[in-house]
Amino acid sequence: MNEMNKKLLEQIKNSISETVKVKKIGIAFSGGVDSTLVSKICSDMDYDITLLTIGFPESHDILFAKQVNAFLKYPHRILEIDSDTFPEISAKIHQKIKTDNLSWNENCIAFHYVSKLANSLELDTVITANGVDELFCGYNAYREAFSEGESKINEVMLVKLDNELKMMKAVNLIASEFGVKILQPLLSQKFIEYAKTVPLSKKIHDSDDLYRKHIIRKLAHEVNVPELSCTKRKKALQYGSRIHKALLKTR
Repeated sequence: MNEMNKKLLEQIKNSISETVKVKKIGIAFSGGVDSTLVSKICSDMDYDITLLTIGFPESHDILFAKQVNAFLKYPHRILEIDSDTFPEISAKIHQKIKTDNLSWNENCIAFHYVSKLANSLELDTVITANGVDELFCGYNAYREAFSEGESKINEVMLVKLDNELKMMKAVNLIASEFGVKILQPLLSQKFIEYAKTVPLSKKIHDSDDLYRKHIIRKLAHEVNVPELSCTKRKKALQYGSRIHKALLKTR
């Protein structure tokens, strides 16, 4: 492992140990490279982990998470969303967080189910990999900004980070109903400052770069994350779980 990847691994581990003070945790898990990398590192750090996956029956995230965990063999629990009660639950969440921002509503709905699942397993702490997409150019918006240069990409990053930090407060408001705390070690101030020092070329190559997050994928490969996860293109939680599709139907 080269020095840059060693430093990245060390920073992720430090951020996890500084943020996550309990040993028994749930991890919001889709099988994608970010959540799988965090799961692998937490397991290697001797946390007692249970992978938590939510989605409508036969949704992408449920199927893919099972596929990836066939290699990892970690404790894994799945909650399938009930179509009949979904409209009522999504309406209540919309009223509680008081915003029409679609992405916020979708994420809060997703974490309602994650928290419900965690609570049923007597877990009060759930870890997410939020922050990786913001800090390592995971979104398509970074491809679109690439031609305008590094300052434009940094501008996009600041907006994305600001939105994510605020959104996770709304997510925790929803999770608190189940007595669950959602932690994002990779959104700690220290990790954000470190991630900004990683060269842009290690994150995104050009406007046509459909994979991005290259240093994250390389590290995942080096710590033995299953290959199908390392090379998986991004699919946001609200799409992979089919929450986006279901929510549009209720509007």
